[in-house]
Amino acid sequence: MLSRDLERAAEVLAAAPSVALACHVNPDGDALGSMLAFHLLCRANGKESVASWAEPIDPGPQYRFLPGLELATKPADFPAEPEVMVCFDCGSMGRLGSLRQAAQAARTLVVVDHHATNSRYGHVNLVDPGAAATVVLVHQLAQRLGWSLDRDVAMCLYAGLVTDTGRFQYDSTTSDTFALAGELAAFDLPIASMSRHLFEQHRFAYLQLVAACLRRAVLDRDLAFLATWVTSQDLDEHDCDLAETEGLIDLLRGAAEADVSCVLKEAPDGVRVSLRSITTLDVGAVASHFGGGGHRHAAGFVARTGTVAEVLAAVRGQVLARTPARG
Repeated sequence: MLSRDLERAAEVLAAAPSVALACHVNPDGDALGSMLAFHLLCRANGKESVASWAEPIDPGPQYRFLPGLELATKPADFPAEPEVMVCFDCGSMGRLGSLRQAAQAARTLVVVDHHATNSRYGHVNLVDPGAAATVVLVHQLAQRLGWSLDRDVAMCLYAGLVTDTGRFQYDSTTSDTFALAGELAAFDLPIASMSRHLFEQHRFAYLQLVAACLRRAVLDRDLAFLATWVTSQDLDEHDCDLAETEGLIDLLRGAAEADVSCVLKEAPDGVRVSLRSITTLDVGAVASHFGGGGHRHAAGFVARTGTVAEVLAAVRGQVLARTPARG
């Protein structure tokens, strides 16, 4: 089935004189990496393309080194009725934000994604939950189209691969993952510099924000559930941007006492929730219950109503309901 979907996607894209590319709102490394890589590939192979995502358009500082980012189009200038539109790393229409209308109006909508919770909302759905990241599918699509990679494309693909596998530490990491990483690294990528940008380089103000959030973290030892939250007041007091807090969940995930970790963030669109699991508990199912999605061990959603305390209580309830009784 996947090979037929890959062939169909390649046929549509090869025949299209131009394409409109989009990824999910508040994009992470895989969303940006997959979309920008394909944007650069289109331009290198004589195909007109535009690439964007819904406001806020400014990505986190850890992604500002990515090649092609300067070529992104403002969402207001995105085609209203694309002939062919491609959505990357986006599990549902709702995750497109303001670009949802363009996706609904597109004559042909191609979805390229690896989330198990993907709703298959495209006319062509290149979706493989077994892929370590969406960039894996972009790499396969480029091969099927006969498009060669260059260093900039390889940088984007590597950024998506290394972030979505948690620096090759998640269960999704396989021998194929390392084989692709090796192929990309052969383009003389600045891996040390990229790793520092993606994972290790933070402003002192952000470190102070992290300290405040970790001090208020709450551990439910019986449930092995650890949670903290970021308020809009926190961001103002520390002069930080919401996008800077993306890695906070990975700090919580490192707690030895926690099987499930949760970070809640006050945002203009509601309370954003990130979830991680290191056991068999499926946080993707928890996120889906609230209209979000993701994977078994990493997922998230946006609660449009409710306070941080109310949303946290609801999340804890869902984790409790899915946790086998101990004893």
